Amino acid sequence: MHDDRTPDAQPDDATSDEGAELLDLLHTLMHTLRRESVADDIAPGQMRFLRTLHRAGGTARPGELATALNLAPRSVTTKVDLAEAAGLVERRPDPTDRRATVVALTDRGTAVLAQVSADRTRGMSARLSRLAPADRTRLLTLVRRLTDE
Repeated sequence: MHDDRTPDAQPDDATSDEGAELLDLLHTLMHTLRRESVADDIAPGQMRFLRTLHRAGGTARPGELATALNLAPRSVTTKVDLAEAAGLVERRPDPTDRRATVVALTDRGTAVLAQVSADRTRGMSARLSRLAPADRTRLLTLVRRLTDE
């Protein structure tokens, strides 16, 4: 990654203003996409919990989820309770340790995740279609550069 600043250089005021504006714009975009998705009644933190469970293969121990989400175990218990009451997950005995339980996505939970993903992708695609193909390519290139570690 190319950086013209020296390691000790501080961003100038213009860069700080641009950074603040970019953060505001990204926040607005993501908020709008979330609002337009089917899962209006599911909080963003709950969606993050469900996506993390999905990435874990659809089944995980609560402690593993707490670690992956960087949350206290009691916070994960609350998320599991809410998702279970909504029919999105279920608790099951851990097949490798009968003293423990795992949390598993239900068919409904999987369907909600798929619908939200489709809604957000459709919303983003509609916004990207406002740009010329070359602008879309350039935007993706720039965002990839910003996210490059």
